[in-house]
Amino acid sequence: MFKKQLLDNGIRVVTERIPHVRSVSLGVWVNVGSRDEDAVQGGISHFIEHMLFKGTARRTAKDIAIEMDSIGGELNAFTSKEGTTYYVKVLDEHLPMAADLLSDIFIHSVFDLKDIERERKVILEEIKMVEDTPDDLIHELLYETVWKGSKLGQPVLGTKKTVGGIQKADFLDYMKRFYLPGEIVISAAGKFEQDELMGLLNKSFGGIRKRKVPAVKSEPGFRAEVSVRHKKLEQVHICMGAKGKPYSHEDRYGMYALNTLLGSSMSSRLFQEIREKRGLAYSVYSYLTSMKDTGLFTIYAGVSPSKAPSVVRLINKELKKLIKDGVSELELSRVREQLKGNMVLSMEHTYTRMSQLAKQELFLGRHYTLDEILASIEKVDVGQVNRLVRETFGGGGVALTALGPVKKEDIEAGLEGL
Repeated sequence: MFKKQLLDNGIRVVTERIPHVRSVSLGVWVNVGSRDEDAVQGGISHFIEHMLFKGTARRTAKDIAIEMDSIGGELNAFTSKEGTTYYVKVLDEHLPMAADLLSDIFIHSVFDLKDIERERKVILEEIKMVEDTPDDLIHELLYETVWKGSKLGQPVLGTKKTVGGIQKADFLDYMKRFYLPGEIVISAAGKFEQDELMGLLNKSFGGIRKRKVPAVKSEPGFRAEVSVRHKKLEQVHICMGAKGKPYSHEDRYGMYALNTLLGSSMSSRLFQEIREKRGLAYSVYSYLTSMKDTGLFTIYAGVSPSKAPSVVRLINKELKKLIKDGVSELELSRVREQLKGNMVLSMEHTYTRMSQLAKQELFLGRHYTLDEILASIEKVDVGQVNRLVRETFGGGGVALTALGPVKKEDIEAGLEGL
């Protein structure tokens, strides 16, 4: 059963009790990410995420790791362009310890100067790792292309220069500005007693003081450009991007359907055409990125350099075919069932349910039941999807980035007509 309550300081708590499981997932979601950062502090949200595991007044970094491993639990965190999340997943009997540990790192981390310098090196290695992983780097290059000049175009990890300049005072000031009760959502899913959980959370997180809420983010523009970075690789990595929809848009389920039929599964059009029928790529897929005020529809392929222009033309051809002929009721019926099946199966995990609760509260402002979501998927019709195809790919607003040994003019030629 879903419940929404407030801690004494106003932090929102969204929960779903699932009595038949033995685990509980507990997450602290902060409404701050790389798009909130000044250019000179790029990567500070992610740097803070790392530092909160480096020790508190009561626990060293080793203590934190041993304490969680000793109960077979999971403690982790991640940073995105719009949020930072810290979470634990433990057996229900260990919830009190998990809540104490999570609140300790969240509120009482010490930011020791030696730890800062040590973790700075770790993050610089992480940045190098992305640079050496082309199928990760290409997506960052696409974001940089389409959102150039906007904070959304900045890498979540920051750059070697910005990470190298962040100091302890910067961390403390940033957290003072953004780690506020009004910007925090705590979510929990699994086996727990509601009153006990709220008591634990008020004791552990209730001391965070209320302060002024940060300014509202401004919507970025979208740049339909072609960008090529030459690099000596065995493959050319390609990302094609078109403007998508915000997380809360009324067409979001139609966009999920469009993504599913185009490239998110083995039966999708792009996978069947490019990999199965022609054998031109091992990896080819599409995915959606949704923000509070914008979105991105991305198509990716990794191919041999000699085949890169051909694959761009094939993607172009498939999009034009979809614009011209549309989707059939038979194909859309299969897509709807696929979406519903994926949704139901994913919700069998407490972590997924915990994440869903938090995202709905942060981005939608209310809770949607599984039945409501399935009903919304069932309402997606041919007319809606065909309209979204035209809106997304038919207006000349397609960007493309390529990484590897390929010429820009060869890539651009494959985009003719889009």
